[in-house]
Amino acid sequence: MSLQKEAGTVLDIKRYAIHDGPGIRTTVFLKGCPLACEWCHNPESQRERPEILYYQERCTLCGACVLACENAAISIAGGHLALDQSLCVGCGDCVTACPNGARELAGRQMSVEQVVSEVVKDTLFYEESGGGVTFSGGEPLLQAGFVRAVAARCAELDIHTALDTSGFAPERELIKVADVIDLFLYDVKTVDDAAHLAYTGVSNRSILCNLQILDEMGKRIWIRFPLVPGVNDGERSLSDMIDLIGPLKSVEGVQVLPYHRAGAGKYVHLGREHLFARTQEPSGEEAATYLAKGTGLPVQIGG
Repeated sequence: MSLQKEAGTVLDIKRYAIHDGPGIRTTVFLKGCPLACEWCHNPESQRERPEILYYQERCTLCGACVLACENAAISIAGGHLALDQSLCVGCGDCVTACPNGARELAGRQMSVEQVVSEVVKDTLFYEESGGGVTFSGGEPLLQAGFVRAVAARCAELDIHTALDTSGFAPERELIKVADVIDLFLYDVKTVDDAAHLAYTGVSNRSILCNLQILDEMGKRIWIRFPLVPGVNDGERSLSDMIDLIGPLKSVEGVQVLPYHRAGAGKYVHLGREHLFARTQEPSGEEAATYLAKGTGLPVQIGG
């Protein structure tokens, strides 16, 4: 398959984004993530295949979705609508059939040129603000070939590229995109491997190794630190972050991203439990001050 025909699973494309890198940007959210962060505010991005969000408050139990589903994944019993995830293929037929907008498809296949055609719409804004395109997720390195193809086209058009990544990927996938990415927004949840495994489901060893690789390559890096109460907001965790960042020569700054509950409703619509639904939202000011003093780098709260 040629790069021009390669397709990827895109969750969403947000234009006029101002929190995903420098300037005004278009953020391409890709579907699928190998991490299962318990505080994730985009849970609909985690699974690789398209999936359905269900808005019960809009549903009248008319049964149109049941009739539309060729896989018999939807049923009505006891006055409630149920979706069997093992049978659902995310085709979206039930979304089209619903007359009340009670169902929404998260994720769709798009070609390289389809994505590029969306990105170029705001070229004037990029030029005036120093912006560009940001690949986010999910984890965009799960679709490294697709990201490379889109980013390479953007580079040909002189559009700045950024990659918002957890860094959890085989080294070969990171190298596959490195030469066409201008800036890495590199998420580091915690340096403590046991804590990382407990809260995200994976070890952070490859994440830290890939960070070192990018630093040695001289790639521009902004560290993103999602601040989550009870997970990584203690002094030990912050000190570990300072020790990690200190020797790195390519890190230009740190962004503290305080936990927020804005995505709590998505868990309900996906039929999942949100374990951090009652967690308080921190200001991030103390952490930002501590990291700025310890690293000597510019530290900002938010993206």
